[in-house]
Amino acid sequence: MRLPKFEYFEPETLEEALRLLAEWRERVCVLAGGTDVLVKMRNGRLKPGAVIALERISSLNGIGFDLRKGLTIGAGAKLSDVTSHPDILRYYPAIARAARVMANVQVRNMGTIGGNLCNAAPSAENAPPLMALGAVVTAASLEEERRITLDDFFRGPGLTAMKPEEIMTSIFVPTPPANSGASYQRISARCGVDIAAVSVGAMIMIEDTVCREVRIALGAVAPVPMRALSAEAFLKEKVWSEEFLREAARISADESRPISDVRASLEFRKQMVAVMTQRALEEAYGRAIKR
Repeated sequence: MRLPKFEYFEPETLEEALRLLAEWRERVCVLAGGTDVLVKMRNGRLKPGAVIALERISSLNGIGFDLRKGLTIGAGAKLSDVTSHPDILRYYPAIARAARVMANVQVRNMGTIGGNLCNAAPSAENAPPLMALGAVVTAASLEEERRITLDDFFRGPGLTAMKPEEIMTSIFVPTPPANSGASYQRISARCGVDIAAVSVGAMIMIEDTVCREVRIALGAVAPVPMRALSAEAFLKEKVWSEEFLREAARISADESRPISDVRASLEFRKQMVAVMTQRALEEAYGRAIKR
């Protein structure tokens, strides 16, 4: 199917992009890497009157790290840049892995981390590890700049807490606490190519073998990426043990709300949530006790 006719803009500043967004309102579409937007346009699911491409806005593309403050990833940063950034590899390996196992090389060289989040697919690869690590996104409009925790960002399939006049500018991730570790696990029908059928991000902080802090985020098993709050509450303040680990994984599976579709059945997803949660917590624990 041919692309519909539309006006095309390539602003070089965020302010210019926001003015265009305000001018065109609901008839406009924002383009980052284009790996999702162009597919929707070609399939006729999206028919904007104008497209605002953000690639020339350099302020959206950077990655910065401060050991005292944390990591800031520009919403326009390419997934391939996230996978190879030395500070992300060292301090946030779960984030690097989520970007690395997503799709293929061509998509990672075009796709952006902000675009992946704003697309708001329940299976968004980057959401679970970022949620597990307490990420906050910044959304800007002509009037203000807002910070939204990633826990509150997703409202439904394809829906976010962002307003129509806003553009995501960055994702901030706090510095991991001492004695903590994180992990990202996923499973798909065609490993490395297909969208995740189940994914889990986990972060734990260990103090004298006690789990002082636990965060577990699930992807592709609910209408939105979600926290497994009951599993977190069960494991928190427990002395680390295989028995408690298995129980937390079981509780996590009970909390999930998957459906059956072409990628996996509801029953399979439930089982894999328990398996992936256990693997994620085991890897996170291993990293925590080595720090």
